[in-house]
Amino acid sequence: MLRLRQIALVAHDDLAAAQELIDVLGLAIAYHDPHIERIKLHNTLLPVGTQILEIVSPLEPGITAERYLQRRKGPGGYMVITQTDDHPPRRARVEQLGVRIVGQFDAEGFTNMQLHPRDTGGSFLEIDYQEGGWEDPMGPWSPAGSDWQQAIRTDLVTAITAAEMQCDDPEKVASRWSEIVEIERQDVDGVPTIPLENATLRFVPVLDDRGEGLAGIDLACRDADKVRENAERRGVPVAEDHVVLVGMRCYLR
Repeated sequence: MLRLRQIALVAHDDLAAAQELIDVLGLAIAYHDPHIERIKLHNTLLPVGTQILEIVSPLEPGITAERYLQRRKGPGGYMVITQTDDHPPRRARVEQLGVRIVGQFDAEGFTNMQLHPRDTGGSFLEIDYQEGGWEDPMGPWSPAGSDWQQAIRTDLVTAITAAEMQCDDPEKVASRWSEIVEIERQDVDGVPTIPLENATLRFVPVLDDRGEGLAGIDLACRDADKVRENAERRGVPVAEDHVVLVGMRCYLR
């Protein structure tokens, strides 16, 4: 089984980007992970219900995150991070398909596996396992710190219900992801879609001048009108069905 647990964004300044999410979506900061400084990143993590929005920013030029900001012309979606109930079969499947692993670690009951975007297409895909975290979504999730639950704010938004990858060839990328995660893809109103336990992965054509990448998320809203009002006050782009935050389309559902 597989669920959407975390969405990573990339920005030049993660703290400033986090403030945008706080001002518009009513979220709160849970954690800054000190361990990722070893890979020259700083991050900020904000819960959306039992899921997490993470923003990473590069600490020095030339690293992957900084190159990604240049290639995609600014801040935006970076990684789709999933949680599995059983990691070894996921690792075996990735190896069977010859998908390269660009990041991995095991620490304190948490197993990480980040896949090479050239082998997946669309976006970075990560498949992680948390000991004791599958049975209770309010349970441990090491990347967000030991007490991330204290920062949950659901007055305006309550969950991330979809991730939208824009792709040069949506059919091909959706089929590749389906092959990797071993979940049969569906067509929803003509859009290739992969259903997870708590969300969907959606694959659409490139809709702007930024090329392939994680371009949007769906947010379950308690008060979409208030989100739009906050976005207008903040001065970020507002459309009929979404607002643009940290360079990513946030669809209000």
